[in-house]
Amino acid sequence: MPDKLHHRAWFESVAKPGERYALDEIRYTDETGGLLQVVHDIDELAKTPAEEWKRTFERRSHRNEWPYGSGVWGKKEWVLPELDNDNVVSMYEGHSNLFWAERYGREIGIEDLWIKLCGNSHTGSFKDLGMTVLVSQVKQMISQGNDIPAVACASTGDTSAALAAYAAAADIPAVVFLPRGKISLAQLIQPVANGAIVFALDTDFDGCMEIVKQISEKDGVYLANSMNSLRVEGQKTVGIEIVQQLDWEVPEWFIIPGGNLGNVSALAKGLDMMLALGLIVKKPRICVGQAEAANPLYLSYQKDFEVFEPIAARKTVASAIQIGNPISHDKAIDALRRYDGVVEQASESEIMEACAAADRTGLFNCPHTGVALVALGKLRGRGLIRDSDRVVVISTAHGLKFTDFKLDYHQMNIDPIVPENPNPPIEMSAGYEDVRGRMLREIDLRFRR
Repeated sequence: MPDKLHHRAWFESVAKPGERYALDEIRYTDETGGLLQVVHDIDELAKTPAEEWKRTFERRSHRNEWPYGSGVWGKKEWVLPELDNDNVVSMYEGHSNLFWAERYGREIGIEDLWIKLCGNSHTGSFKDLGMTVLVSQVKQMISQGNDIPAVACASTGDTSAALAAYAAAADIPAVVFLPRGKISLAQLIQPVANGAIVFALDTDFDGCMEIVKQISEKDGVYLANSMNSLRVEGQKTVGIEIVQQLDWEVPEWFIIPGGNLGNVSALAKGLDMMLALGLIVKKPRICVGQAEAANPLYLSYQKDFEVFEPIAARKTVASAIQIGNPISHDKAIDALRRYDGVVEQASESEIMEACAAADRTGLFNCPHTGVALVALGKLRGRGLIRDSDRVVVISTAHGLKFTDFKLDYHQMNIDPIVPENPNPPIEMSAGYEDVRGRMLREIDLRFRR
């Protein structure tokens, strides 16, 4: 059995693999300021055959044996193998629905389209997958006597929600820094309700990130943003889980929205481990979608990634990816090179129309998923994606976090953009004959072809 072997993991410099640190050391970068990554003893993991790993992961799924019923901690040996189970902080995250988008796929000409609904989780986004790992490691460090006064993050909404919830469950103080007026009300109220210390600052995400880096460096508060590679260890399980849900068959394409770009490198890392340990043999391609208003990776891709330059991100309805200087751009570029990746961009009107079109097929998409759907459509239009390809779009958050965006669209309140398919409520007097007549006309107009 896997748990009878001695599995190990450590921090390692991305640029200088010989530079290593223990996971309980408070460290976010290497000696030159470069990013770290969590590295596993692959030789030790390889002592367990691939088919046995598959059976282990299947056996643990949706079960109540602590903590393995979690979609993340069911793969504990691949995540934080040396963590004490008593220090795991879990909401049984993961196992979110892999939705067969049969109708939407048919409408855009893709026969085998799936949407991974990561927003069907405890705080409503894929950030739960990484935060369970980070907060668990912090809990273990505190139990070992480390003086950690609080955990903190800069956020465009979803990271703060996940951090606040998991920190509250662990009884660890949380501090979040948000750009004032630049996130949805639903995202703002989540850390407030969970008891975090919430700062709404007169800056953008990149400005909040500078503040939290100074706080962590000077005041000992533990940094919880994705530059902390512990987050990636949880988030990498999304790709593993998708392949498991597809009976260990790899799709031709993954499409994912990109902001701070930790999710892109995390997806690739999960695929890397499955390839290295023989659970899969086929490599998919990866496409990253960015909002046109916050598209530094797209601009770099246009120059074959020869140069990457931060930009001043402009306002976008995809507010959680309104990031002009993503911390994980080097890791993301490396991942895209390894997985024959492409980058696409989406205008504001394209994002809105893609969300509206998908919602009419039974989905309820966040605007960031809309960015990925725009990228999907463009790749399909260029013939890079064939009608027979199996495609998985990773939906990173729940649409209920962005109801204002949807209301503005359907109430036609997004000047200067004119919605193509608004569906405002029909307001009229409560008379049976009038209502019946209008209802029948609407049915005939909308649904009879």
